[in-house]
Order: sequence, then C-alpha cells, then structure tokens
Amino acid sequence: MLEFLKKFGLLPKLILAIVLGILIGKYSNVSIIRGFVTFSSIFNNFLTFVIPLIIIGFVAPGIGDLGKGAGKLLGFTTVIAYISTLTAGTLAYFVDINMFPKFLARKIVDNVIKEGGGLQPYFQVEMPPIMGVMTALLIAFILGIGISIVRGNTLKNLMGEVQTIVESIIKNIIIPLLPIHILGIFANMTYEGKAEVLLPVFSKVFMTIIVLHITILVIQYFIAGTISASNPIRLLVTMIPAYFTAIGTQSSAATIPVTLGQTKKNGVNSGIAEFVIPLCATIHLSGSTITLVSCAMGLMTIYGQVITFKLMFGFIMMLGITMIAAPGVPGGAVMAAIGIIGTMLGFDEKMQSLMIALYIAQDSFGTACNVTGDGAIAIIVNKLAGFKLEDKKEEI
Repeated sequence: MLEFLKKFGLLPKLILAIVLGILIGKYSNVSIIRGFVTFSSIFNNFLTFVIPLIIIGFVAPGIGDLGKGAGKLLGFTTVIAYISTLTAGTLAYFVDINMFPKFLARKIVDNVIKEGGGLQPYFQVEMPPIMGVMTALLIAFILGIGISIVRGNTLKNLMGEVQTIVESIIKNIIIPLLPIHILGIFANMTYEGKAEVLLPVFSKVFMTIIVLHITILVIQYFIAGTISASNPIRLLVTMIPAYFTAIGTQSSAATIPVTLGQTKKNGVNSGIAEFVIPLCATIHLSGSTITLVSCAMGLMTIYGQVITFKLMFGFIMMLGITMIAAPGVPGGAVMAAIGIIGTMLGFDEKMQSLMIALYIAQDSFGTACNVTGDGAIAIIVNKLAGFKLEDKKEEI
C-alpha cells in the first residue's frame, strides 16, 4: 500500500485531497474538521519558517552558477531568457486583467471574501522565521555574487550543501505533507460554504493558463524561426516530445536529455545546445511565470484586492530572479516564490496555501512550456553565435 502511494503522483494526490476535503467539510463532524485545520495551521507556520532558507538555498547557488560559462554567450543567453520570462508574465497580466473580472460575478466575490464562519485550530505552534523575506533575498544576492567572484570552492560548496538540505526538506517533508494541508484548507472552506464557489472559477483560470502557454510558445518560435530563417511550426513540432516528457516529470532538469536531443534535431549546433539547454533549465521560466501570475491574479480578483500594472510588473521582475535554480521537484518554483507572493502581493496564510495548490495543479504544464521555450532560445543564441541551423530533417 505504501509503495502504491509513493508511486501515486503529486497532482492526483492533490486532487484526491481536495475531494476528501470537500467531503469531510460537508459531512464530517466539527471536531474532525478542526483536527485537519490544526494540522494546516502548524504546517503553514513551518512553511513560513522555511521560506527564507528556501530563498537563500535556491537563489544564491543559482546566481553563483551564472558566474561561470562562455562570457558573452552566457550574457546573451541570460538576457534573452529573462526577457522571455518578463514577456510571458506581462502577456499574462494583460490577458488576465481583461478576462478574470468577466469570470467573477460580484456575488461570487462577496461570498468568498466575507469574513467569519471558518473553524479555528485547537492550538497553534508559533514558528517565527529567522529573518524577513527581503533580508533573505539580499543575503542570497550578496552570497551568489560572492560565489561568482571569489576564487575558491569553500563558499560555493557550503551553499551547495545548503541547497541540498533545502531541497531535501521540500522533497521529503513539504511535498509529502502538502496534500494533507490542502485537505484541511478545503475542509474548512467547505464548512464555510466557499469551496463550491471557488472550484468552478479555478477551472476557468486553468483554461486561461493553458491558452497563454500555447500563445507564448507560438510567439517564441515565431521569433526564433524568423531570426533563423526557418519554419517556426516545424521547429515547434520537433519539440513536442520534450513538452510531453516535462508533463510527466514535472521537472525541467529531468527533461534536459529529451530537450537537448530535440533541440539538436532542430539543427542547433551541438556545442550551443549543450550550453544553452542546461542553463535555461534553471533560468528560463516563462511557463511558470504565466502560471504564477495568473493564479495570483485569479486569487486577487476573487478576494477583491486592487491589481495594478506597477504592482504586477514589479512582481514579475522579482519572479524572474527568485525562481532561478528552483529545484527539480514538483512545485519548486512556487516554493521559491512564495516569499515575495506574501510580501509584494499581500497574500495571507490562506491565500498562500491556495496559491501553492493552484500552482502545483498546473505545474506540469508550466514546466512543459518552460522546456519547450528553451529550444527557441537555443535557436536564437545559435544565430547570435554565428551558426546556421543544420539540415536534419531526416532525423525528425
């Protein structure tokens, strides 16, 4: 039975947790619901405590690793990847700001944001973080730059071990317990009478995200095809195996072999492909950015928060940095970004928990968009490096 549960994917577990949470919230007695609410409260406090460590453990090694590479080629790739991420997030903003208000009637918003009705935990365990999110970000930036400048491996090895520890916490504690946490959230929301209102709305947000993923991929490959004087549709179709592999693995890193192989089939120089694809697996996050921006704006719309371009563009710019080198585990990007989601967007504990659940439900599709877009960046860098796409039609 335990082996079966281990093989049961995270997304099915989350779906099952939501279903069970709704059933428990609707039909169970109050004491059982409060038990799950208590667990969710403790779990959320632990997550708040770990967030600064996650930021330092991910961002510092990620920035440090950018200090190595092929000079200008590294700079070109990094800038292109960041611009792609900003473009994806900005596209999501303009679509979401026009579409989401149409999904939400005023009565739905009023029903969701009304206070009261929820159950309180039996007890709380305070776990104050050792530092604030912005302090952690600044420390991560300083350490990351230090790793790239200082000659020696002491600091690099230390931060690598910190990253390994943080990844283990996420993989072995946070991710396995996350479904129970979500179960408690939805049990309490069902008890309040809000879950049945939110779920239909979330489905519309998901469909918007998928359309945005497809749109940004078409844009990326149109640009790559134009620059390389190649058929963008053929280039994009060649990357389909990488897309579906990423849906299964939910990890850009785990998909690198397939992404690399399909990129070479598109005619990219082997040396360029072998440099760009592994690098973009950690710094190019257009799909994840679309998912995070859309999920965040969906929740902000539901909860009646004011959404401005200035606020969201600043958030998008920070996402492109904080998600660098997000771990190769499901939900890595949202775990790395949850700190600025709280500080910049003002999400409270419940909204942060919903954000995690919403993101992970779409994580595989965001990852698939990321890795497929990596192939487009490789084509662009290949052209900037002075190479033409090799004719490998017979291999496709």
